[in-house]
Amino acid sequence: MVARIIELAVYRAQRTLANREVAEKAALAKERASFHFWAGASGKRYVHHIYSLRECPALPAANYVLVRRHENGRAEALAIGRVAHEADTLNLAEIRQRGAELAADEVHVHLLAQSNKISKLIEFDLRTAQAQTELNVAGAGANRLH
Repeated sequence: MVARIIELAVYRAQRTLANREVAEKAALAKERASFHFWAGASGKRYVHHIYSLRECPALPAANYVLVRRHENGRAEALAIGRVAHEADTLNLAEIRQRGAELAADEVHVHLLAQSNKISKLIEFDLRTAQAQTELNVAGAGANRLH
């Protein structure tokens, strides 16, 4: 029979340190996952903060992508738009209503447009990229049928 003496204070300290490391890694992973880059037709990438549709805060004027997250983790863009009301709560209401109509579960928000004109350009760039993607998918499906 083998006996081993364990110092309880050392064991607790090691366990606490291990738990902190796990918690820090989980927090970092969550932070990384809370951002998504959407690419426009121009090739420019726009960083978007991810919110669940229910937890999205009231927002200033911003660009958004309404998203359905699939079980495999893939984000499907359902709609791309922008809100420009002066009242943050009106922007939120517009996003939630549109998201509910499309059965979206996430809203990806881009807040870095410096002006309304740039916001319109970002919306156009992202919408054009989505339209090109949909055409490519439809074209690939048509090629498989023939």
